[in-house]
Amino acid sequence: MTSDGQVSDEERLAQLGYTQVLARRMSAFSNYAVSFTIISVLSGCLTLYLFGMNTGGPAVITWGWVAVGLMTLFVGLAMAEICSAYPTSAGLYFWAHRLAPPRTAAAWAWFTGWFNVLGQVAVTAGIDFGAASFLGAYLNLQFDFEVTPGRTILLFAGILVLHGLLNTFGVRIVALLNSVSVWWHVIGVAVIVGALTFVPDEHRSASFVFGEFVNNTGWGSGVYVVALGLLMAQYTFTGYDASAHMTEETHDASTAGPQGIVRSIWTSWIAGLVLLLGFTFAIQSYDGALNSPTGAPPAQILLDALGATAGKLLLLVVIGAQLFCGMASVTANSRMIYAFSRDGALPYSHIWHSVSPRTRTPVAAVWLAALGALVLGLPYLINVTAYAAVTSIAVIGLYIAYVIPTLLRLRKGEEFERGPWHLGRWSKVIGVVAVGWVGVITVLFMLPQVSPVTAETFNYAPVAVLAVLGFAATWWLASARHWFLNPEHARTIAREAARAGAPEPVDP
Repeated sequence: MTSDGQVSDEERLAQLGYTQVLARRMSAFSNYAVSFTIISVLSGCLTLYLFGMNTGGPAVITWGWVAVGLMTLFVGLAMAEICSAYPTSAGLYFWAHRLAPPRTAAAWAWFTGWFNVLGQVAVTAGIDFGAASFLGAYLNLQFDFEVTPGRTILLFAGILVLHGLLNTFGVRIVALLNSVSVWWHVIGVAVIVGALTFVPDEHRSASFVFGEFVNNTGWGSGVYVVALGLLMAQYTFTGYDASAHMTEETHDASTAGPQGIVRSIWTSWIAGLVLLLGFTFAIQSYDGALNSPTGAPPAQILLDALGATAGKLLLLVVIGAQLFCGMASVTANSRMIYAFSRDGALPYSHIWHSVSPRTRTPVAAVWLAALGALVLGLPYLINVTAYAAVTSIAVIGLYIAYVIPTLLRLRKGEEFERGPWHLGRWSKVIGVVAVGWVGVITVLFMLPQVSPVTAETFNYAPVAVLAVLGFAATWWLASARHWFLNPEHARTIAREAARAGAPEPVDP
């Protein structure tokens, strides 16, 4: 118990069935910083800006951001209330287990966890692949580096290795960089938008920014194209479940975790709108940006509007933000893998939930996260639309995992035991809106994005989702349904005994 009679973080974790192993070093701000960094408007908004320019153009880029931000806030509020009740790094799948009917609780948790793992790995892939693309654009401008799919993949792999090493050896540095990242993003957005506002002699009209519709997808239906164009915004608003996954390392987790989720969404919503308006108003040549030799329209917009020197400097600000974002994503991804493996849910779980005695971090899980992200990015070598597919997989996997606990919480009604942070009488309304929105986007982002559909333009998101779902379902039916989250099964007892007999990690 704490001095004011409240249950301590460690005691609450023990009540939930877990022993404190990870070190609690994070403040509420640090917890928020991880989610804000992973959302990263300088990463998500700009890496999919090319997609937005082709799929709806300025009108969908602007209004899509406003609409999707609002819907995401509903999803985040519903998640935050549950996070307050169950502050554990297991996060979403643990929530599903606690909220589902006892007879089917393990199944709900199993599939929620697998969707979360898929989404987390895809987010890491999307972020670091985007960083590789922008780094390639910078190298092209500065050193005439020829950007090819193979070289982009090599840059992608190098960035993943960097983030793996930081999360392995630089634990305290990672915590510091996450805090620095918040100010990097805020100041970076302000500097970039300020430059794009005051330096160029000409700007686009308001009617262009808020009303110009562009369709380069090959599809004839404007409504369909507008719906597809929402992917740019929805992909950016991912990864804020990191605040939940970091709760076992956060002080006052029952309030800091939910506050981190909600605060990261609304601050990113504001910052992203400012950033997108700054870039879209500053477009000097729409076709020139679309067909930029750098392969990154935002880079070309900076060059055209600000000149070569200033454009390159601000491009480095963007790349820095993307590298911060990918580093935080690997951190959160590894915590999810660690927690899921702690319950035996991944192949070779005994490896992935091991914790380094020196750093008290799940080192093996860090490298599994990086390797999984690399595998998801490899189809880019043969499929030019692979990046959009990776972002679709991230959205689908994560948002299904996000909304399952909310759906179960709605079914539970007044039996749900709230934590100190809750929505009061608004819980049901917010939950219903969140569930409905996720249902829409899950279907939407599995649909073809370019016409005609060929081997090079095929959206392989449904294939990846079905492959993971099929594997998880097969393993569940063949084995896991007997032992997963079953405290009486011999396999669970043996795993708990092995964990209890392991040497206790210590702070470095």
